[in-house]
Amino acid sequence: MKQEDDFYMREALREAEKAYALAEVPIGAVLVDAAGEIIARGHNLRERDHDATAHAEMIAIRAACAALGRWRLSGLTLYVTIEPCPMCAGAIVMSRVDRVVYGGTDRKAGACESLFNIPGHPALNHHPEVTAGVLEVECAGIMKRFFRERRERKKAGAQKDIDKNPGRV
Repeated sequence: MKQEDDFYMREALREAEKAYALAEVPIGAVLVDAAGEIIARGHNLRERDHDATAHAEMIAIRAACAALGRWRLSGLTLYVTIEPCPMCAGAIVMSRVDRVVYGGTDRKAGACESLFNIPGHPALNHHPEVTAGVLEVECAGIMKRFFRERRERKKAGAQKDIDKNPGRV
């Protein structure tokens, strides 16, 4: 599984790069069937679409449902660069995805193992298998780079404001 997981996570990273290029938080996802075919792809589009639900996982899940003509996504594996949030983890359970593979842990909003364990909650009727840490360094790295650059741009913008109005600090 290791080689396959790495391959599909690289595909999810390609989606994350698309989000990065759009100044979106760089998270990418792909849904893969048992034969190894990528059924759907997604990357964050919250800023572009002005939609709080436009997470990579949600976009990929919607696309897979449309492509397959069904809401039950049993038989599929979701590869996502960062641990899903509560909303996405709920959608994963409700859409019956069989397996979730993620790269980096999200200690602020992770809902597969970090803060919550929605896929493993005993009260729910579906429990996808969860695999964490696939290409973790690469997946976490794109996030770190994105937020570092964003902080630098914000700091540079603040410095420009100070330079324009030095008496208003």
